[in-house]
Amino acid sequence: MRKAARAPIDESIEEPIKLTDSDVIVVGAGFAGATIARELAERGGQKVSIIERRSHIGGNAYDCLDDRGVLIHAYGPHIYHTNSERVHEFLSRFTEWNGYNHKVLADIHDKLVPVPFNLNSIQACFPPELAKAYRQALLAAFPLGSKVGILELMEKPEPLLRELATYVYENVFLHYTMKQWGLKPDAIDPAVTARVPVLVDYDDRYFQDTYQGLPTAGYTPLFEAMLDHPGISVHKDVDAREVLSLDNEADFWGHEWVNEIFVNNRPYDGRIIYTGALDELCGWYYGLLPYRSLDFSYRQYNQKHVQPVGTINYTVSQDYTRTTEYSWLTCQDIDVTTVAEEYPRAFNDPASQIPYYPVIAHDNQLAYQRYLDLFADLPKFHLLGRLAEYRYYNMDQIVERALLLADQLLG
Repeated sequence: MRKAARAPIDESIEEPIKLTDSDVIVVGAGFAGATIARELAERGGQKVSIIERRSHIGGNAYDCLDDRGVLIHAYGPHIYHTNSERVHEFLSRFTEWNGYNHKVLADIHDKLVPVPFNLNSIQACFPPELAKAYRQALLAAFPLGSKVGILELMEKPEPLLRELATYVYENVFLHYTMKQWGLKPDAIDPAVTARVPVLVDYDDRYFQDTYQGLPTAGYTPLFEAMLDHPGISVHKDVDAREVLSLDNEADFWGHEWVNEIFVNNRPYDGRIIYTGALDELCGWYYGLLPYRSLDFSYRQYNQKHVQPVGTINYTVSQDYTRTTEYSWLTCQDIDVTTVAEEYPRAFNDPASQIPYYPVIAHDNQLAYQRYLDLFADLPKFHLLGRLAEYRYYNMDQIVERALLLADQLLG
């Protein structure tokens, strides 16, 4: 880790970016950083400075117009959905919603099938008599509207249910997951398999949450409104590693910890909310934490739509996992369209790749814990978000965690 400078501070030299007079420094202007900044500034009357490495706010939810005027999500599709009334009320202060309900089809051997797999999917995949038998077996075992994991189906004595579960496992889950995570079949955690649902329902929506949609004007205007507060200042194109420096100590047995965090080489007594990758802040001192990254390839068409729904998953074919046609999501009414192909990649070059998904495995959690332990003695240093906590969260979960942290900090 980089050790902070201990030379006397020449107060006549101004900070390159004035941060040390802030009550709170937030690293990252995505959902985690923007939410906690707004709460601490508005409810707590605190002076909050946000530093953001990118040239834009919004984190991975950032959206923009492409060269033909199509509103795209620059870092992959983000579909808002939640059952949290508090989260929805908070975000609805900064945007209206377009009412979009996400639908996904899986390309299974050239048949487009609704996912999650449901009663309509059965009709699409099988001959009529067999489809009828599968539906009857499901409805005899489970009430309409229920959600059943495929492992539970495999354990049922009814052979038809086990057959159906095997089909879903092999054609919807297995190959898609191998592409997504770069795994062989025997390396896939059974706990992940258990979460793969079959919906005993005719509801084709991908999410059944109470609140769904996308910001009517886009995610970027939502963030602009959220950060429009006199107590918040935003500094873009600023890398946290150039602003924060870690002063580490070690005991006789070689156990290390961060003793203090300096800001612009100055002592700082305020709070720091960090939403970035923790291993990166530490200069990958214990090595690179495993993530999955993504590449995107875009195709443009001179017509209104080329897909029947917003997203198509390629579960048994293609190198990419899915295609997303953004004008479905954004409800943009124009006569051209853009489709993004999504290719998962191993994350091995922080200089050129973006870490998207933590690879949640036992050894990786232990590796993350080593980084986490370094900051155990810093009560004013808080980790928030998918990268900082090395956990997968949906957008609404991130907002909820930020609101709860604000509750905690504001008493």
